[in-house]
Amino acid sequence: MASRAGPRATGTDGSDFQHRERVASHYQMSVALKSEIKKLNLVHAVLWALVAAQVLVSQLNLVSHRVVASPYQWEYPYLLSIIPTAVSFMALPRNNISYLVISMISAGLFCVAPIIYGGMEMFPVAQQLYRHGKAYRFIFGFSAVSVLYLLMVIAVQVHGWQIYYSKKLLDTWFTTTQDKKKK
Repeated sequence: MASRAGPRATGTDGSDFQHRERVASHYQMSVALKSEIKKLNLVHAVLWALVAAQVLVSQLNLVSHRVVASPYQWEYPYLLSIIPTAVSFMALPRNNISYLVISMISAGLFCVAPIIYGGMEMFPVAQQLYRHGKAYRFIFGFSAVSVLYLLMVIAVQVHGWQIYYSKKLLDTWFTTTQDKKKK
């Protein structure tokens, strides 16, 4: 088959296209990391919705405090943790470095810090539950401190991985930006 410009160049048999069909590794890495961050953002949104539901149900007195315990103090600032997730979702489609940095910093401030505070706030109650087997707050019949510590363990892992993958994605984006500036 001849090309538009005439016969095929001498010395080529048409098999020299494979190098053009490969995707650069930093693009592959970017797509993989974006996918992981989106999954973690969705898990975080579910965790946030659970905490928000507990706070709303308690504050609006929709059910008895015996069924759903009143929230601990750390749960109110944790409700701000939806901000880093929203900023992260805005950063991903256009590879916006500044939004991703804001998302990482605010994840530490609005996600991890309230969880650390909550772990310290609930520790005496957890200690009392462990030593004496007595719980005073319940969420659907389960000890509130046990349920919230389980939520905290999952949230710490989600936020830790989210920050880690965001850092790796940031490094990947900086590499491609630096490569473009050199050319």
